[in-house]
Amino acid sequence: MASVAELTFLIMLQCVSGSSTTCLINAASSTGQVVFCAGSMLGCQPVLGGGTKAQTGLRLCPSRYDTARDDLSFRAIAPVFPRFNTVITMKPTLVFALLGTLALAGTASAQRQFEWRPGTDEAVRLDPANYHTGKTYSAGGGIQVDIESQQPVTIFLTGEGEWNHALQYPEAMGSLRMLCLREHVVKTRYVCNLPAEGMTLVIRDDRGSHESAAFAGLGEVLKREPAAMSTPLGSAVGSAVGMGLGLAKIMKTESSSAPRHFVSPNDVHIQYFLWTCISNCFPPEFRWIEQAKEKYELTSFLKVYGGYAPDRDGEVISIKIKAPMPMLVAVVPSSVANQLHGKPEMLEPALEKNSCQQRGVQSQTFQCTFNVADGPQSLIVMPEDTGKVKHKKAEIEFFASKCVEHCALPPANPNASADKVNP
Repeated sequence: MASVAELTFLIMLQCVSGSSTTCLINAASSTGQVVFCAGSMLGCQPVLGGGTKAQTGLRLCPSRYDTARDDLSFRAIAPVFPRFNTVITMKPTLVFALLGTLALAGTASAQRQFEWRPGTDEAVRLDPANYHTGKTYSAGGGIQVDIESQQPVTIFLTGEGEWNHALQYPEAMGSLRMLCLREHVVKTRYVCNLPAEGMTLVIRDDRGSHESAAFAGLGEVLKREPAAMSTPLGSAVGSAVGMGLGLAKIMKTESSSAPRHFVSPNDVHIQYFLWTCISNCFPPEFRWIEQAKEKYELTSFLKVYGGYAPDRDGEVISIKIKAPMPMLVAVVPSSVANQLHGKPEMLEPALEKNSCQQRGVQSQTFQCTFNVADGPQSLIVMPEDTGKVKHKKAEIEFFASKCVEHCALPPANPNASADKVNP
């Protein structure tokens, strides 16, 4: 049997070479099943039943995420491991970068927790061969519904347009497409993985005519209660977007002053469920914000870029230098940087106490972390040999990872501000 590492490698290759934007890894751990989605974890949804053994329990990432575009870069791996506050980033191989990406995707998955929670509750009464129009779902994903009846019923999903057409022309009932068909049940947890189209849940009383084309009308909704307002923020995996034309008929029946007479009532209870976020639903979001970017002709003059101060502990900055000769690049307290022009002798003593620096570099990208207590910082850049300056262009880029959304909530990972794609 292939190991988890081997399976991971094979799946990564499939994600890279294939056209699908959904990449899946399903591994076992001592605490149970571990599921990674390569890409954002914000909307990963469970695949429920109806699949192969290998598919059971996996989670699907929505197709709107491009795993080649939205994944974390290799440079975002550095904050996961113990280190000094300076990290040099180098160009990794594709497979190693993907391994780091998936490791961080697993970390991100712990930030947001989802589970099925009760949603809308319905009580329906059917006569023999009656149909009931349930919810209409869109956007694919999975659904979960608990159904219990006094007499056997058949449950299936069909296209929203097909069902509306069949309600107008009952002779079309026999040709309905039936997805996730469950026949002759009285109590079941109904699960189904939906295609990316509107699908309507239909329940049919099994008594009476055994001909699938038979249509004896619609049942009556005795009670419909929405999900409790206290339900944590979340959304159904397949959002309920309509009830079809059959609902209009049912609601008309409900509002009728004359109660309907049932020949042989079959009471059905329907409990819909929502795939809901229950913990860490609003994690902080970070973005690389430009602090300085310049392309200039190199001189012996010391360049100072100020105006940066960390907003939170563990804040990450990224600096990129490209020059025709060896350079000194460092981030020092602004109180020191502001004196270096008048007192150049302060430079070397200041660098002895500084860990965010690179010496003798020409083309390099590195990262450092700062805490709020460090106060305002300045980037300084100058040639190592000021006596032999090549009068060519040098480039410097300075970015800081800043919180842009839900900043009042502290990140679970103190280095979470680095868990973004580098500039």
